[in-house]
Amino acid sequence: MYATERQQLIEQLITTEGRVVVVDLARRFGVTTETVRRDLDQLETAGLVRRVHGGAVARTRVSTAETSFVERTQRRTDAKLAIAARALDAIGTHGDGSVYIDAGTTTAALAGLLAQRTTTSHPLEVVTHSMTVAHLLAGAPALNLTAIGGRVRGLTAAAVGAQTVDAISRLRPDLAFIGTNGLSAAFGLSTPDPDEAAVKRAVIASARRVVVLADAEKFDGELLVSFGRLADLDILVTDAEPPADLVAALGDADVEVWIA
Repeated sequence: MYATERQQLIEQLITTEGRVVVVDLARRFGVTTETVRRDLDQLETAGLVRRVHGGAVARTRVSTAETSFVERTQRRTDAKLAIAARALDAIGTHGDGSVYIDAGTTTAALAGLLAQRTTTSHPLEVVTHSMTVAHLLAGAPALNLTAIGGRVRGLTAAAVGAQTVDAISRLRPDLAFIGTNGLSAAFGLSTPDPDEAAVKRAVIASARRVVVLADAEKFDGELLVSFGRLADLDILVTDAEPPADLVAALGDADVEVWIA
């Protein structure tokens, strides 16, 4: 295979998956890791990808890049549903207590599954600032729903602002399911918008246990604003083994990693 053909395939993989790993590409194409690194260097020089530790991500994955909720629901839907199903195990079979559900497409997938549950010993108390999650859970038989208000961002359908942060700070949910735009060993959890970051930070500070739902596309992502450290997390639920440096950092932070 010529280098140009291989680079075109790499570019297509990044477009589809959001991220590629050098070792995986070397195995896939039967070449050395040095050859793959040269391919990625050339693609980056051409402005087609952005190099990160151990691989590359899509060029559009810059610190302020943010797509709409509707666009994101069409990406990696199977992975997000698998992550959501695995994350439900954190609630347990009894399904009682209280949970906070953050805004996001994977957390919305979790809410959709939660709405289908019909048998619990006690109603689950659910709180959210996501208009999408609230819509999915309104009227669900096995839970009580509280929706937190505020200024609603059109891109994410999530309430933000001082009113939202203040309301969250008065809560102490047993469990919080958090979404993130980026997850890296050095920068932790991050998102493009400062208002969204403030709300997520408040949720993490309020919850007794924190579960992050993040598909592999989020690995090594470092968006504009960090809203949480790896040490703030209890569980990461994802669909693939994280990169080696992230695995090491998660281990140092005593974070459980559940792969769906």
